[in-house]
Amino acid sequence: MMQIAILGSTGAIGKTTLKIINKDKKNFKIILLSTNKNAKKILEQAKKYKVKNVIISNKSIKNKWEVRFKQYKIKTYDNFDIFKKIFKKKLNYVINAISGIEGLSPTIGIIKFTKKIAIANKESIICGWNLINKELKKNKTKFIPVDSEHFSIYKLLEKENIKNVKEVIITASGGPFLKKSLRSNKIKVKDALKHPNWKMGKKITIDSSTLVNKVFETIEAKKIFNLNFKKLKILINPNSYVHAIIIFKNGTIKILAHETNMDIPIFNSIYDKNSFNFYKNNSINLIKINNLNLSKPNIKKFYTLNILNKMPPNDTLFETILISVNDELVNMFLNKKINYEKISFYLMKIIKFKIFKKYYNIQPKSVKQIYEVRNFARGVVQNYVKENYL
Repeated sequence: MMQIAILGSTGAIGKTTLKIINKDKKNFKIILLSTNKNAKKILEQAKKYKVKNVIISNKSIKNKWEVRFKQYKIKTYDNFDIFKKIFKKKLNYVINAISGIEGLSPTIGIIKFTKKIAIANKESIICGWNLINKELKKNKTKFIPVDSEHFSIYKLLEKENIKNVKEVIITASGGPFLKKSLRSNKIKVKDALKHPNWKMGKKITIDSSTLVNKVFETIEAKKIFNLNFKKLKILINPNSYVHAIIIFKNGTIKILAHETNMDIPIFNSIYDKNSFNFYKNNSINLIKINNLNLSKPNIKKFYTLNILNKMPPNDTLFETILISVNDELVNMFLNKKINYEKISFYLMKIIKFKIFKKYYNIQPKSVKQIYEVRNFARGVVQNYVKENYL
Protein backbone atom coordinates (compact mmCIF):
# COMPACT_ATOMS: atom_id res chain seq x y z
CA MET A 1 0.00 0.00 0.00
CA MET A 2 1.36 3.40 -1.04
CA GLN A 3 1.44 6.05 1.67
CA ILE A 4 1.01 9.50 0.16
CA ALA A 5 0.41 13.19 0.86
CA ILE A 6 -1.30 15.76 -1.36
CA LEU A 7 -0.39 19.41 -0.81
CA GLY A 8 -3.05 21.61 -2.35
CA SER A 9 -5.71 18.91 -2.52
CA THR A 10 -8.66 21.26 -3.13
CA GLY A 11 -7.26 22.79 -6.32
CA ALA A 12 -7.52 21.40 -9.85
CA ILE A 13 -4.34 19.28 -9.66
CA GLY A 14 -5.15 18.00 -6.19
CA LYS A 15 -8.68 16.98 -7.16
CA THR A 16 -7.40 15.24 -10.29
CA THR A 17 -4.90 13.31 -8.17
CA LEU A 18 -7.69 12.14 -5.87
CA LYS A 19 -9.83 11.17 -8.86
CA ILE A 20 -7.02 8.89 -10.10
CA ILE A 21 -6.43 7.40 -6.65
CA ASN A 22 -10.15 6.76 -6.24
CA LYS A 23 -10.00 4.14 -9.02
CA ASP A 24 -7.37 2.19 -7.07
CA LYS A 25 -8.27 3.23 -3.54
CA LYS A 26 -7.39 -0.07 -1.87
CA ASN A 27 -3.71 0.45 -2.75
CA PHE A 28 -3.38 3.90 -1.19
CA LYS A 29 -3.32 5.39 2.28
CA ILE A 30 -3.43 9.20 2.33
CA ILE A 31 -1.56 10.51 5.37
CA LEU A 32 -1.99 14.25 4.79
CA LEU A 33 -4.06 16.71 2.76
CA SER A 34 -3.64 20.49 2.66
CA THR A 35 -5.51 23.57 1.49
CA ASN A 36 -5.21 27.30 1.91
CA LYS A 37 -8.78 28.07 2.96
CA ASN A 38 -11.26 25.64 1.37
CA ALA A 39 -12.16 23.94 4.64
CA LYS A 40 -15.49 22.61 3.41
CA LYS A 41 -13.95 20.76 0.47
CA ILE A 42 -11.00 19.34 2.38
CA LEU A 43 -13.34 18.02 5.08
CA GLU A 44 -15.28 16.16 2.38
CA GLN A 45 -12.01 14.75 1.02
CA ALA A 46 -10.68 13.76 4.44
CA LYS A 47 -13.92 11.93 5.29
CA LYS A 48 -14.06 10.13 1.95
CA TYR A 49 -10.44 8.94 2.02
CA LYS A 50 -10.20 8.51 5.83
CA VAL A 51 -7.39 11.04 6.18
CA LYS A 52 -6.46 11.86 9.77
CA ASN A 53 -4.21 14.90 9.19
CA VAL A 54 -5.21 18.13 7.43
CA ILE A 55 -3.43 21.46 7.01
CA ILE A 56 -5.54 24.60 6.52
CA SER A 57 -3.01 27.39 6.02
CA ASN A 58 -5.46 30.19 6.74
CA LYS A 59 -5.34 30.26 10.53
CA SER A 60 -8.69 32.01 11.12
CA ILE A 61 -10.53 29.55 8.86
CA LYS A 62 -8.72 26.61 10.46
CA ASN A 63 -9.81 27.81 13.94
CA LYS A 64 -13.36 28.33 12.75
CA TRP A 65 -13.66 24.79 11.38
CA GLU A 66 -11.56 22.93 13.96
CA VAL A 67 -14.53 21.63 15.96
CA ARG A 68 -16.11 20.15 12.82
CA PHE A 69 -12.94 18.22 12.03
CA LYS A 70 -12.64 16.97 15.62
CA GLN A 71 -16.05 15.34 15.27
CA TYR A 72 -14.47 12.99 12.74
CA LYS A 73 -11.22 12.62 14.71
CA ILE A 74 -9.27 14.57 12.09
CA LYS A 75 -6.30 16.60 13.34
CA THR A 76 -5.97 20.10 11.87
CA TYR A 77 -2.88 22.30 11.57
CA ASP A 78 -2.27 25.78 10.17
CA ASN A 79 1.37 25.46 9.02
CA PHE A 80 3.82 23.08 7.36
CA ASP A 81 6.22 22.77 10.28
CA ILE A 82 4.53 19.60 11.50
CA PHE A 83 5.80 17.07 8.95
CA LYS A 84 8.11 15.42 11.48
CA LYS A 85 5.20 14.99 13.86
CA ILE A 86 2.91 13.43 11.23
CA PHE A 87 5.22 11.23 9.16
CA LYS A 88 6.59 8.26 11.13
CA LYS A 89 8.36 6.81 8.07
CA LYS A 90 9.11 7.90 4.49
CA LEU A 91 6.09 8.32 2.27
CA ASN A 92 5.99 6.61 -1.12
CA TYR A 93 4.68 9.66 -2.96
CA VAL A 94 3.96 13.35 -2.48
CA ILE A 95 2.44 15.76 -4.97
CA ASN A 96 2.80 19.48 -4.41
CA ALA A 97 -0.11 21.21 -6.13
CA ILE A 98 0.01 24.42 -4.09
CA SER A 99 -0.22 27.37 -6.45
CA GLY A 100 2.26 30.23 -6.44
CA ILE A 101 5.58 30.84 -4.77
CA GLU A 102 3.97 29.96 -1.41
CA GLY A 103 4.50 26.34 -2.41
CA LEU A 104 8.29 26.60 -2.12
CA SER A 105 8.64 26.23 1.65
CA PRO A 106 6.44 23.11 1.97
CA THR A 107 8.18 21.59 -1.06
CA ILE A 108 11.60 21.85 0.56
CA GLY A 109 10.22 20.83 3.93
CA ILE A 110 8.58 17.61 2.77
CA ILE A 111 11.33 16.25 0.46
CA LYS A 112 13.14 14.46 3.30
CA PHE A 113 9.93 12.62 4.20
CA THR A 114 9.19 11.03 0.83
CA LYS A 115 10.79 8.64 -1.63
CA LYS A 116 9.22 10.45 -4.59
CA ILE A 117 7.86 13.95 -5.12
CA ALA A 118 5.84 15.26 -8.04
CA ILE A 119 5.82 19.04 -8.35
CA ALA A 120 3.13 20.92 -10.25
CA ASN A 121 4.28 24.25 -8.86
CA LYS A 122 6.40 26.06 -11.46
CA GLU A 123 7.01 29.11 -9.25
CA SER A 124 8.80 27.00 -6.64
CA ILE A 125 11.08 25.48 -9.26
CA ILE A 126 11.81 28.78 -11.00
CA CYS A 127 12.58 30.70 -7.82
CA GLY A 128 14.17 28.02 -5.67
CA TRP A 129 15.42 25.18 -7.85
CA ASN A 130 18.95 25.27 -6.41
CA LEU A 131 17.47 24.82 -2.91
CA ILE A 132 15.04 22.10 -4.02
CA ASN A 133 17.69 20.20 -5.98
CA LYS A 134 20.05 20.27 -3.01
CA GLU A 135 17.38 18.61 -0.83
CA LEU A 136 16.53 16.07 -3.53
CA LYS A 137 20.16 14.96 -3.77
CA LYS A 138 20.73 15.03 -0.02
CA ASN A 139 17.71 12.81 0.70
CA LYS A 140 17.89 10.72 -2.49
CA THR A 141 14.31 11.65 -3.30
CA LYS A 142 13.08 11.02 -6.83
CA PHE A 143 11.57 14.05 -8.58
CA ILE A 144 8.98 14.02 -11.37
CA PRO A 145 7.73 17.27 -12.94
CA VAL A 146 3.97 17.35 -13.49
CA ASP A 147 3.54 20.37 -15.77
CA SER A 148 2.50 18.73 -19.04
CA GLU A 149 5.46 20.18 -20.97
CA HIS A 150 8.09 19.18 -18.42
CA PHE A 151 6.53 15.79 -17.81
CA SER A 152 6.72 15.26 -21.58
CA ILE A 153 10.39 16.28 -21.73
CA TYR A 154 11.07 14.01 -18.74
CA LYS A 155 9.48 11.03 -20.52
CA LEU A 156 11.20 11.79 -23.83
CA LEU A 157 14.60 11.90 -22.13
CA GLU A 158 14.23 8.55 -20.37
CA LYS A 159 17.19 6.35 -21.30
CA GLU A 160 18.67 9.23 -23.31
CA ASN A 161 21.95 11.06 -22.77
CA ILE A 162 21.29 14.77 -22.28
CA LYS A 163 24.54 15.47 -24.16
CA ASN A 164 22.94 14.09 -27.32
CA VAL A 165 20.14 16.67 -27.28
CA LYS A 166 20.33 19.32 -29.99
CA GLU A 167 17.08 21.16 -29.28
CA VAL A 168 14.08 20.96 -26.95
CA ILE A 169 10.82 22.46 -28.15
CA ILE A 170 8.08 23.47 -25.74
CA THR A 171 4.69 23.98 -27.34
CA ALA A 172 2.07 26.65 -26.65
CA SER A 173 -1.59 26.82 -27.62
CA GLY A 174 -1.36 30.56 -28.12
CA GLY A 175 -4.20 31.10 -25.66
CA PRO A 176 -7.51 32.87 -26.34
CA PHE A 177 -5.89 35.74 -28.26
CA LEU A 178 -3.77 33.82 -30.75
CA LYS A 179 -5.69 35.36 -33.64
CA LYS A 180 -6.96 38.46 -31.86
CA SER A 181 -5.39 41.80 -31.02
CA LEU A 182 -3.93 42.30 -27.55
CA ARG A 183 -3.87 46.10 -27.83
CA SER A 184 -7.35 46.81 -26.61
CA ASN A 185 -8.75 48.35 -23.46
CA LYS A 186 -11.89 46.33 -24.10
CA ILE A 187 -10.42 42.94 -23.11
CA LYS A 188 -12.30 41.88 -20.01
CA VAL A 189 -11.35 39.33 -17.36
CA LYS A 190 -13.92 36.85 -18.70
CA ASP A 191 -12.39 37.14 -22.19
CA ALA A 192 -8.86 36.41 -20.97
CA LEU A 193 -10.11 33.40 -18.99
CA LYS A 194 -11.57 31.66 -22.05
CA HIS A 195 -8.73 29.28 -22.82
CA PRO A 196 -9.50 27.33 -25.99
CA ASN A 197 -8.19 23.96 -24.76
CA TRP A 198 -7.37 23.77 -21.06
CA LYS A 199 -9.42 24.14 -17.90
CA MET A 200 -7.04 25.75 -15.42
CA GLY A 201 -6.91 28.18 -12.50
CA LYS A 202 -7.36 31.89 -13.19
CA LYS A 203 -3.72 32.90 -12.70
CA ILE A 204 -2.23 30.32 -15.08
CA THR A 205 -4.97 31.00 -17.64
CA ILE A 206 -4.05 34.70 -17.74
CA ASP A 207 -0.36 33.80 -18.02
CA SER A 208 -1.27 31.54 -20.94
CA SER A 209 -3.08 34.39 -22.67
CA THR A 210 0.00 36.66 -22.56
CA LEU A 211 2.35 33.71 -23.26
CA VAL A 212 4.43 34.68 -20.23
CA ASN A 213 3.70 31.14 -19.05
CA LYS A 214 6.03 29.96 -21.84
CA VAL A 215 8.74 32.23 -20.49
CA PHE A 216 8.30 30.55 -17.12
CA GLU A 217 8.17 27.05 -18.60
CA THR A 218 11.35 27.65 -20.58
CA ILE A 219 13.16 28.82 -17.44
CA GLU A 220 11.76 25.81 -15.57
CA ALA A 221 12.97 23.40 -18.27
CA LYS A 222 16.41 25.02 -18.28
CA LYS A 223 16.73 24.42 -14.54
CA ILE A 224 15.22 20.93 -14.27
CA PHE A 225 17.10 19.42 -17.20
CA ASN A 226 20.25 21.55 -16.90
CA LEU A 227 19.94 22.88 -20.45
CA ASN A 228 21.35 25.97 -22.11
CA PHE A 229 18.71 28.56 -23.04
CA LYS A 230 19.97 28.36 -26.62
CA LYS A 231 18.73 24.76 -26.84
CA LEU A 232 15.18 25.68 -25.79
CA LYS A 233 12.61 26.83 -28.34
CA ILE A 234 8.88 27.60 -28.32
CA LEU A 235 6.40 26.65 -31.05
CA ILE A 236 2.67 27.29 -31.30
CA ASN A 237 0.49 24.16 -31.49
CA PRO A 238 -3.09 25.51 -31.43
CA ASN A 239 -4.77 22.22 -30.50
CA SER A 240 -2.39 21.54 -27.56
CA TYR A 241 -1.99 17.91 -28.58
CA VAL A 242 1.81 17.95 -28.72
CA HIS A 243 3.48 18.96 -25.46
CA ALA A 244 7.18 18.63 -26.23
CA ILE A 245 9.51 17.80 -29.10
CA ILE A 246 13.17 16.82 -28.76
CA ILE A 247 15.60 16.92 -31.67
CA PHE A 248 18.70 14.80 -31.16
CA LYS A 249 22.16 15.25 -32.67
CA ASN A 250 21.84 11.91 -34.47
CA GLY A 251 19.01 13.31 -36.62
CA THR A 252 16.12 11.64 -34.80
CA ILE A 253 13.13 13.53 -33.41
CA LYS A 254 10.90 12.48 -30.51
CA ILE A 255 7.42 13.93 -30.04
CA LEU A 256 5.16 13.38 -27.04
CA ALA A 257 1.44 13.96 -27.51
CA HIS A 258 -1.57 13.42 -25.28
CA GLU A 259 -5.04 14.79 -24.72
CA THR A 260 -5.46 18.16 -23.02
CA ASN A 261 -5.96 17.03 -19.45
CA MET A 262 -3.64 16.64 -16.49
CA ASP A 263 -4.76 13.08 -15.72
CA ILE A 264 -1.98 11.62 -17.85
CA PRO A 265 1.04 13.41 -16.27
CA ILE A 266 -0.35 12.87 -12.77
CA PHE A 267 -1.23 9.20 -13.38
CA ASN A 268 2.27 8.51 -14.68
CA SER A 269 3.91 10.42 -11.83
CA ILE A 270 2.10 8.18 -9.34
CA TYR A 271 2.69 4.83 -11.01
CA ASP A 272 5.83 5.87 -12.88
CA LYS A 273 7.40 2.79 -14.49
CA ASN A 274 4.92 0.46 -12.80
CA SER A 275 1.91 1.75 -14.74
CA PHE A 276 -1.03 -0.60 -14.73
CA ASN A 277 -3.34 -1.00 -17.67
CA PHE A 278 -6.47 0.54 -16.20
CA TYR A 279 -5.80 4.01 -17.60
CA LYS A 280 -8.17 4.26 -20.56
CA ASN A 281 -6.10 5.55 -23.46
CA ASN A 282 -8.02 7.13 -26.27
CA SER A 283 -7.10 5.97 -29.76
CA ILE A 284 -4.74 8.23 -31.70
CA ASN A 285 -6.54 11.39 -32.76
CA LEU A 286 -5.57 11.40 -36.43
CA ILE A 287 -7.30 14.72 -37.06
CA LYS A 288 -5.07 16.40 -34.49
CA ILE A 289 -1.93 14.53 -35.53
CA ASN A 290 -2.47 15.47 -39.17
CA ASN A 291 -3.14 19.09 -38.27
CA LEU A 292 -0.43 19.98 -35.78
CA ASN A 293 -0.12 23.38 -37.46
CA LEU A 294 3.17 24.17 -35.70
CA SER A 295 4.42 27.73 -36.07
CA LYS A 296 6.74 30.23 -34.44
CA PRO A 297 5.11 32.64 -31.97
CA ASN A 298 4.58 36.26 -32.98
CA ILE A 299 7.26 37.99 -30.90
CA LYS A 300 5.95 41.47 -31.68
CA LYS A 301 2.54 40.50 -30.35
CA PHE A 302 3.66 38.32 -27.43
CA TYR A 303 6.64 40.49 -26.59
CA THR A 304 7.13 39.14 -23.06
CA LEU A 305 8.93 36.23 -24.77
CA ASN A 306 11.85 38.65 -25.19
CA ILE A 307 12.51 38.22 -21.46
CA LEU A 308 14.28 34.98 -22.32
CA ASN A 309 16.99 36.92 -24.16
CA LYS A 310 17.91 38.72 -20.93
CA MET A 311 17.85 35.83 -18.47
CA PRO A 312 20.95 35.23 -16.34
CA PRO A 313 22.63 31.86 -17.09
CA ASN A 314 22.62 30.71 -13.45
CA ASP A 315 20.04 30.52 -10.65
CA THR A 316 19.50 34.03 -9.27
CA LEU A 317 16.99 36.10 -7.33
CA PHE A 318 15.98 37.82 -10.57
CA GLU A 319 13.66 34.88 -11.22
CA THR A 320 11.85 35.75 -7.98
CA ILE A 321 11.55 39.37 -9.15
CA LEU A 322 10.12 38.22 -12.48
CA ILE A 323 7.59 35.82 -10.94
CA SER A 324 6.52 38.28 -8.23
CA VAL A 325 6.06 41.28 -10.53
CA ASN A 326 3.95 39.22 -12.92
CA ASP A 327 1.92 37.69 -10.07
CA GLU A 328 1.07 41.12 -8.71
CA LEU A 329 0.10 42.51 -12.12
CA VAL A 330 -2.11 39.53 -12.96
CA ASN A 331 -3.77 39.84 -9.56
CA MET A 332 -4.43 43.52 -10.25
CA PHE A 333 -6.02 42.68 -13.60
CA LEU A 334 -8.20 39.95 -12.09
CA ASN A 335 -9.37 42.48 -9.51
CA LYS A 336 -10.01 45.03 -12.30
CA LYS A 337 -7.39 47.49 -11.07
CA ILE A 338 -5.50 47.63 -14.39
CA ASN A 339 -6.35 46.98 -18.04
CA TYR A 340 -5.29 43.73 -19.69
CA GLU A 341 -2.65 45.28 -21.97
CA LYS A 342 -0.91 46.77 -18.94
CA ILE A 343 0.06 43.32 -17.62
CA SER A 344 2.76 42.77 -20.26
CA PHE A 345 3.58 46.46 -20.67
CA TYR A 346 4.23 47.05 -16.97
CA LEU A 347 6.01 43.70 -16.58
CA MET A 348 8.58 44.56 -19.24
CA LYS A 349 9.06 48.02 -17.78
CA ILE A 350 9.23 47.17 -14.07
CA ILE A 351 11.68 44.23 -14.28
CA LYS A 352 14.20 46.64 -15.86
CA PHE A 353 14.15 49.02 -12.89
CA LYS A 354 17.65 49.80 -11.58
CA ILE A 355 16.49 48.83 -8.10
CA PHE A 356 16.30 45.20 -9.30
CA LYS A 357 19.59 45.09 -11.19
CA LYS A 358 21.65 43.67 -8.32
CA TYR A 359 19.44 40.58 -8.12
CA TYR A 360 20.81 39.34 -11.47
CA ASN A 361 23.97 38.30 -9.64
CA ILE A 362 22.65 36.99 -6.32
CA GLN A 363 22.00 33.27 -5.90
CA PRO A 364 19.09 32.30 -3.60
CA LYS A 365 20.42 31.21 -0.22
CA SER A 366 17.18 30.45 1.65
CA VAL A 367 13.40 30.35 1.38
CA LYS A 368 13.22 33.32 3.75
CA GLN A 369 15.40 35.38 1.42
CA ILE A 370 13.23 34.48 -1.59
CA TYR A 371 10.05 35.46 0.27
CA GLU A 372 11.61 38.77 1.33
CA VAL A 373 12.52 39.57 -2.28
CA ARG A 374 9.01 38.57 -3.37
CA ASN A 375 7.43 40.97 -0.87
CA PHE A 376 9.80 43.74 -1.92
CA ALA A 377 8.97 43.25 -5.62
CA ARG A 378 5.25 43.26 -4.96
CA GLY A 379 5.56 46.50 -3.03
CA VAL A 380 7.44 48.11 -5.93
CA VAL A 381 4.67 47.08 -8.33
CA GLN A 382 1.92 48.41 -6.08
CA ASN A 383 3.63 51.77 -5.68
CA TYR A 384 4.39 52.10 -9.37
CA VAL A 385 0.84 51.29 -10.48
CA LYS A 386 -0.62 53.61 -7.85
CA GLU A 387 1.51 56.50 -9.14
CA ASN A 388 1.27 55.82 -12.88
CA TYR A 389 -1.97 54.04 -13.75
CA LEU A 390 -4.72 56.36 -14.93
